[in-house]
Amino acid sequence: MPAKEKTLNDLFLHTLKDIYYAEKQILKALPKMAKNAESEELKQAFETHREETEGQIDRLEQVFKSLDKAARGVQCEAINGIIEEGKEVMEDFADSEALDAGILAAAQAVEHYEITRYGSLKTWALELGMDEAARLLDQNLQEEKKTDALLTKLAEARINTKAA
Repeated sequence: MPAKEKTLNDLFLHTLKDIYYAEKQILKALPKMAKNAESEELKQAFETHREETEGQIDRLEQVFKSLDKAARGVQCEAINGIIEEGKEVMEDFADSEALDAGILAAAQAVEHYEITRYGSLKTWALELGMDEAARLLDQNLQEEKKTDALLTKLAEARINTKAA
């Protein structure tokens, strides 16, 4: 008997589980990044984003609930790799003028991953007629874009200059 053909709905649910797992891992990583950052502004950005991440997880749980699905993640090797790379930067560049620039770049890699996931999920939700899910996912997307813009501003204004 042939396997059931996968649908956009299946892809949506899989990717939703992926970003749910990713957000949970990010929530664990942010305090470590804040602790290792030397710049007070960068520390504050990470602490603020940790609070936002908690809200993003809550919104994802609302999306799962709207689908009558249990909120659970699937292993995401992409985010695991990005977070691991950030840990390596924190170890390799500890006591270096470039530490904050490295931590910030690792954080932006996380943000860009999240932006792509939320952008796709929002688009698919709209295609599938899941208007409430699309609204919730767009809130997460806008927060990720705002955080990325803040990190860029910090990098360009001070962090990269200090590293140089």
